[in-house]
Amino acid sequence: MRDVILASASGIRLKILNDFGFNVKVETANIDEEEIKNSLLAEKFTSFDISRALAETKAKKISNKIYNHLILGADQVLDFDGRLFSKPNNMDLALDLMKKLNGKLHSLFSSICLSKNGSTIWMHTEQVTLKMKKFSDNYIKDYLQKLGLETIKKYGVYQIEGLGKDLFEEIKGDHYSIMGMPIKPLIRYFELNEK
Repeated sequence: MRDVILASASGIRLKILNDFGFNVKVETANIDEEEIKNSLLAEKFTSFDISRALAETKAKKISNKIYNHLILGADQVLDFDGRLFSKPNNMDLALDLMKKLNGKLHSLFSSICLSKNGSTIWMHTEQVTLKMKKFSDNYIKDYLQKLGLETIKKYGVYQIEGLGKDLFEEIKGDHYSIMGMPIKPLIRYFELNEK
């Protein structure tokens, strides 16, 4: 059995891990993501680096508390034209972001980190590039209303496993990475390291 403690409150990450046969306990790492992002942005860190730093911070925080267990930290950032965007916390911000992405390319960087006893033992980051179809403002507003603010706060402005699958004309990368859990490299890690 592949046992991990997930340092994230993400329901979709938990579901993916369970679907692939992992035995998962959840221990949420309450970190101030915005403070960390802003600090790293001020030091000119890239979106790739920031996603890794957030995943590692979560994993290490829990692994410093719970010893002799594998802790899995995960995070994802959205990069559009070199700018990093966080999950919107209101409909106006969601609408603004969707209008920016409308008809254009953007990237998601999804990072996962395994930590044990306060030390990082493995990390992986995947980039997915998505090109959104061009939509009218009314379509975007209707779409966001269907998603609902609570969903947007938890998952961002699209859910590739739900309504969001029809938003894109082109996707380069793995669907599980879009959902914030690059599961295939994690499985490969366990295959290589299982005794």
